[in-house]
Amino acid sequence: MSQAPESAVPKVPYVTFEHAQLQTLLDLISDGIWDWNANTGYVYRNPGWYAMLGYAHHSLDNSVFTWESVIHPDDYPRVMEHFEAYITQCAEQYRVQYRCKCQDGSYLWIEDSGHIIARNPDGSVARMLGAHRNIDASKRLLEQLKQQNLSLEALVAERTRELSWVNEQLQRQLDENRDLAERDALTLIANRYRLEKVLLQECERARRFRHPLSLVVMDIDDFKPVNDRYGHACGDAALIDVVERIKGCLGAGELLARWGGDEFVVVMPQAPLTKARALAERISGAMQQALPVGETRLTLSIGIVQLAEGEAQAGLLARADQALYRAKAAGKQFISE
Repeated sequence: MSQAPESAVPKVPYVTFEHAQLQTLLDLISDGIWDWNANTGYVYRNPGWYAMLGYAHHSLDNSVFTWESVIHPDDYPRVMEHFEAYITQCAEQYRVQYRCKCQDGSYLWIEDSGHIIARNPDGSVARMLGAHRNIDASKRLLEQLKQQNLSLEALVAERTRELSWVNEQLQRQLDENRDLAERDALTLIANRYRLEKVLLQECERARRFRHPLSLVVMDIDDFKPVNDRYGHACGDAALIDVVERIKGCLGAGELLARWGGDEFVVVMPQAPLTKARALAERISGAMQQALPVGETRLTLSIGIVQLAEGEAQAGLLARADQALYRAKAAGKQFISE
C-alpha cells in the first residue's frame, strides 16, 4: 500500500491539542476555573463555575468585583489577607476555604486555589490562574460528625439555648451601637469616623485591583448666617434637605458622609474623574430646585479629586480639601484636581 504524501495528511496544531488537554484536566480536578488578567481587570470564569453556584453562564460581570460580591462577609477579611499575602510574595501559595453566595441566596463552601503565571517587569501581578472546588458536602459531613460526638449535648442543651439568647441580645445591642457610632446624629448619613474607615478600605482596594477612586467634596456656601439669622432649628432642617437632595443623585455603591458642620463627601469607588464631574453637575442641578431659607438661597462649592498612583488616604483628603478651598475662592463653583 502506497503512503500518502506528507503534505496531504491534515495536521492538528500541537498547541490546540495541548490547550484542550489542559482544559479537560482542569474541568476534571475542579468545579470552577478562573483566569484573572490583572493588567486589564478582566476575569474569565468557565461554565462550571457558574453552574456550581447556580448562575446562568456568563450572567455576572467579568471583574474581580463579582468575586468579592459572592464571598461571605464574615469570610471576606480572611480571604483578602490570604490573597494579599500571596500576590505580594509574603506567602508561597494561595489556597483558602470560604463560603460563596449562590444564585438562590444560600452559601456554598468552596476551596479556592490560584497561581501567578505571569508578572509585569515591575514585579506586580500580570496574570493569575486558579480553581474553585466544591467542598460543601465534606464541610457539612464534618459538622454532622462533630455534632454526633458531643455526648454531653443533651445535658447542656437548655443552658446553651439560654446563653445563645443572651449572646443574640448582646450582639444586637453591639450592632445597634456600632451603627450609631458610624452615623451622623442629625442627617443619619455616615459620619467622619465611617468616612475614614471606608475610604481606607477603598484606597486599598483601588490600589490592589488598579481601579479608579474619586471623591466629591462639598461645602454649603455662607451657611453660618442662616443659623445666626433664622436659628439652628431652621439650619438643621436646611442641612437635612441638602442631604436628601445629594442622596437622590447618588448611584449604587457610593457613600455620602458628613465631613464637618456643613461639609460633605461622596466616596465613588471604581469611578474616574469624569464620572465624579457628572455627579457634581447633578448635585448642583438638584440644589437649584431647593427652596430658599428665608431670603437665602443655598448653594454648594464642590471639589473633585481622583486617587493618584501611590497616594495614601491622608493625601487624597488633603487634595480634596484644597480643591474645595479653591472652588470657594473661585466664586462658589466646582473645581477638579
